[in-house]
Amino acid sequence: MASPSAGGAAASGKPPAILLLRPVDRHFAVALRERYRVLDLLSSGQPLPAFLAAAAGVPDPPRAAVVMGGGSIRADAAFFDAVPSLRCVVSTAAGVDHIDLAECARRGVVVANSGTVYSGDVADHAVGMLIDVMRRVSAAERYVRRGLWPVQGAYPLGSKISGKRVGIIGLGNIGSLIAKRLEAFGCVISYNSRKPKHSVPYTYYADVRALAADSDVLVVSCALNSETRHIVGDEVLDALGEGGVLVNVGRGANVDEAALVRALREGRIAGAGLDVFEGEPKVSPELREMENVVLTPHVAVWTAESRSDLREHTVANLDAFFSGEPLLTPVMLP
Repeated sequence: MASPSAGGAAASGKPPAILLLRPVDRHFAVALRERYRVLDLLSSGQPLPAFLAAAAGVPDPPRAAVVMGGGSIRADAAFFDAVPSLRCVVSTAAGVDHIDLAECARRGVVVANSGTVYSGDVADHAVGMLIDVMRRVSAAERYVRRGLWPVQGAYPLGSKISGKRVGIIGLGNIGSLIAKRLEAFGCVISYNSRKPKHSVPYTYYADVRALAADSDVLVVSCALNSETRHIVGDEVLDALGEGGVLVNVGRGANVDEAALVRALREGRIAGAGLDVFEGEPKVSPELREMENVVLTPHVAVWTAESRSDLREHTVANLDAFFSGEPLLTPVMLP
C-alpha cells in the first residue's frame, strides 16, 4: 500500500519535519539531518508533553516520528492527539508493542518497523547465551579471574549442546534463524507459534507448557502482546524442569520474572540466559548474583553492522513515506 505523502511540506520548499524520539549516534543524526528538519526530544531538554506541544505548533509540523521499541514513549491516542499532523511512525525495533496499531488504523497513520535488520544478530546472541549458560563459560571465566582454579581445583562440568531438544517460542524471522543455527549443533527443534508453519520440518506445539515439557532448552523469541505477556510463568518453568535452561531474547515481559527468580532459586530449572528484563534497565539483584544466569543489557540486536543497517533502513522508510512510495517494512494494521 502506498503511504500518504507529505506533499504539503515538500511544496513549501523546506525539508519535511520529523520527530526523533530516541537516542542515535552521530552518523545516524547526520543522515537524518541531511534530509529532514529533525525535532529531537533529547537535544531539546524538554519534558515530552512540552516537546510535543512545541513540535505541533511549528510551521509545516512533523508528519513522521522515529520511535524506539521497548522505551517509555508510547505511540497511542494521547501521543497522536498531541501532534495531530503525524501520519507515519517508524520504529527502530521489530516489535511494535509500544505502538497502538488500532489507533494508527483509525487515524490513517502508517507504521514501519526494523524488519529483519537485527534478525541474524539476535539469533547469534541467543545461541551464544545458550552455549554460555550450558557450558558455564562466563562463570568459569570468573572462577579463573578470582584465582580459584589453583585453590579449589577443576571447575564443575557444564552440559553439551549437541543433541539437546530446543523449544522455540515464536518461529518468526529471529526464531527461524535460531533454529537453523542450532540444527548445525544436532539439536532437535520444536516450536510454538500462532499457527503451524507447514514450510518447516519442526514439531509444532499449540501449548507452551507441552513444548517446555518436551524440551531441554526453551528459547523465547516472540513479540510482546496481550497473548504473550508472561507466556513463560510457573507452570511452563515447572514443565521445563530442573535440568532445563531458559533463554529470552524477546521482550522482558514475555517471562514472569518473579516466577523465574523463584524457579532458579529453588533449583526447579538449571539456568537462564537473559538479554531482556521486565523492569529494564533495572535488573533483579537476585538474578545478578546467580552464577547459573547469564545477563546482557538488551544488546542482542546491536552490532556495528546492524547499527549501520538500521540507519540506512530507517532513512529508506522515511524517504519512501515522504515520496508517497510503499514503506519498505510496513506493519499490518488491524
